Amino acid sequence: MKTATGISNSRRRALGALGVLSASALLAVAVAGAVGLGEARAAGNVEGAAARSEVGVRYRTVSVRGVDMFYREAGPKDAPAILLLHGFPTSSHMFRDLIPVLAQKYRVIAPDYPGYGQSGAPDRAGFAYTFDNLAAVVDEFTREVGLTRFAVYVQDYGAPIGYRIASAHPERISGLIVQNGNAYEEGLPDSFWGPIKKYWADPSKQNREALRHLLTVDATKWQYTTGVRDVSAISPDAWTMDQAGLDRPGNQEIQLDLFLSYGSNPPMYPAWQRYFRDHQPPTLIVWGKNDPIFPESGAHPYKRDLKNVEFHLFDTGHFALEEDGGAIAPLILKFMDEKVR
Repeated sequence: MKTATGISNSRRRALGALGVLSASALLAVAVAGAVGLGEARAAGNVEGAAARSEVGVRYRTVSVRGVDMFYREAGPKDAPAILLLHGFPTSSHMFRDLIPVLAQKYRVIAPDYPGYGQSGAPDRAGFAYTFDNLAAVVDEFTREVGLTRFAVYVQDYGAPIGYRIASAHPERISGLIVQNGNAYEEGLPDSFWGPIKKYWADPSKQNREALRHLLTVDATKWQYTTGVRDVSAISPDAWTMDQAGLDRPGNQEIQLDLFLSYGSNPPMYPAWQRYFRDHQPPTLIVWGKNDPIFPESGAHPYKRDLKNVEFHLFDTGHFALEEDGGAIAPLILKFMDEKVR
């Protein structure tokens, strides 16, 4: 049967297939040209788009200590594993574009902590929102999903959670990927941390309330947009989704509990640094240097303790993947291919 234009359906399908092939060829040329010109970010974005069409991400839930833990999973089950640990105030959603790229070669798992994203948020009366407890839950989660040995990507809150696990079970860690995740006193500037440090020293109601503004939509947007080169490159979906989590009944009190518990982390820095020195895990540092929360000053000290470290600074902010994910993803793949065993 012919259409009104006189072209048969079979011929239209054939032309459509040729169009797809031509588009694929053009994309391949574009990627090759971008790489040849050093345009890693552009190439990474094309690769990421292709990966999303080829790699299926699964969205699952497992019960850990009575808490429904949501997680994203992709990649071959028998491949080397990468555990992605998110920061505040986000969730595994921050890895939405990275996961399909990495999953072309690796098993990738990204959980939401209790109180974050799609995971359960048990009442504070029966669940301790502390970094010790979150690390214990995530540690048990890794065993529930069958991770025996894995590289761990840490960002923000992911660092104190991941480093607790790594220093307790160094034999399970194949490598570290550090993106604005702190383990040194130099990385806690008073310009941001001053009021929080005051809360650690005196957890009064007044000092607690002084931090509540950090849970507003303006503060959440500020985390995403401060220090970036181009605000128009940052999807508002990211901070809108994070804020929806913060605005759930009772969630702000959970976050204020964790602000207080963050004070338990600096006393552990010497132990984590000793873990770095003693075990020398292969490490990739990909750091947004314009981050006012965990600035560049927290990135350089890793080089004191780690000998096998690859170091990259990006001209962006706290959530470096939002603006430079296309450049960071190939670095992770190369690092995993060449350094992680």
